[in-house]
Amino acid sequence: MEQQAILAIGIFVVIYGLIIAEKIHRTIVAMIGGGLMIVLGIVDQETAIHHIDFNTLGLLVGMMIIVNITAETGLFKYIAVKAAKRVKGDPVRILIVLALITAFGSAFLDNVTTVLLLVPVTFSITRQLGVNPIPFLIAQILASNTGGTATLIGDPPNIMIGSAVKELTFMAFILNLAPIAILITAVFVPIFIILFRKQIQTTEERKQSIMQMDETELITDRKLLNKSLFVMGLTILGFFMHQLLHLESATVALAGAFILLLLTGEKMMEEAFQKVEWMTIFFFIGLFMLVSGLVETGVISELAEQAIAMTGGDLVITSMLIMWLSAIASAFVDNIPFVATMIPMIQEMGNMGISNLEPLWWSLALGACLGGNGTLIGASANVIVAGMSGKEGYPITFIQFLKYGFPLMLLSVILASIYVYLRYLI
Repeated sequence: MEQQAILAIGIFVVIYGLIIAEKIHRTIVAMIGGGLMIVLGIVDQETAIHHIDFNTLGLLVGMMIIVNITAETGLFKYIAVKAAKRVKGDPVRILIVLALITAFGSAFLDNVTTVLLLVPVTFSITRQLGVNPIPFLIAQILASNTGGTATLIGDPPNIMIGSAVKELTFMAFILNLAPIAILITAVFVPIFIILFRKQIQTTEERKQSIMQMDETELITDRKLLNKSLFVMGLTILGFFMHQLLHLESATVALAGAFILLLLTGEKMMEEAFQKVEWMTIFFFIGLFMLVSGLVETGVISELAEQAIAMTGGDLVITSMLIMWLSAIASAFVDNIPFVATMIPMIQEMGNMGISNLEPLWWSLALGACLGGNGTLIGASANVIVAGMSGKEGYPITFIQFLKYGFPLMLLSVILASIYVYLRYLI
């Protein structure tokens, strides 16, 4: 192996270790790693920039702007309280309803944004009920990662895969991944009831306090709400039709964002841009540059060759290996850097004799997204909810989450494996 390849592997391993250790912010670590690939001459600046997936970044920024402006209207609080009242303030049914709202929202808004919007409402409702919020939050974390699996925009791994493989359109993700995501969510619901019902009992008086809440007061700006809903509907329609229109998903998201900014004025623009998660955007930039070093030095090609040699090029074995490797790895490390490494490897397999890569892409998406449910650090949404819960005085421990998350993650990946085998491999 050439010296440059060894150096690229060394940088990658050290940076990955620092990301896992979480002693230094992952954005700083990733950007330093990407910078080292250029400074040490492994790739030049132009090549590194060429590897940055601006479609992924544009899609993320566009959706962040749309959702942040919509959140200002109070719509998401309204939906949560309205749903709680529809089930008569019963805590078990509220837990299920909030989990289902989280799953649906994660599919069409993205899971990180959805939990950021719903967790504060969850605390408000659980305070009214006088119950422990942690079961509600654990159910929402599990639902967010499962729901986010269903669409192109639901979870960052899907955004990255869809951007790398142009044939995998918004509709393709829904048609191929939504059925299994819905099935897994349906299987989770009775399990949530069995696991949590004894922990969230409350009195009739407290249930009535929920019924007395006036959800209409939560809508703070009806004009803005109408504009936001119009643009959000237009944007989602654009996602469904983006291949027909010959537009990238980032173009659709950014067009929607700037149409909404045009309708809302400059004041809202400043606020919306401040709320964009720029740290996440730069984390992606650093990762893309980091992985560029592995691609350009031939390390990824070598890994792909080894994987094909190990599986004999058998599509069933390769698909299952990718799914389970992705799931276990994503449970213990952030799934974003893992997927960033796997994408060029699967592309390389296509150059080595595996003609039908589609089962491999769906296996990677399912493994990476569902694997995030395995531990508290498995996905960004998990870490965010745990942080918000800790600030409210209800810390979620690693072991506490592992007790629920890991068995349910294994169950979901078993179901996904059966689904992929029956649909694509027989």
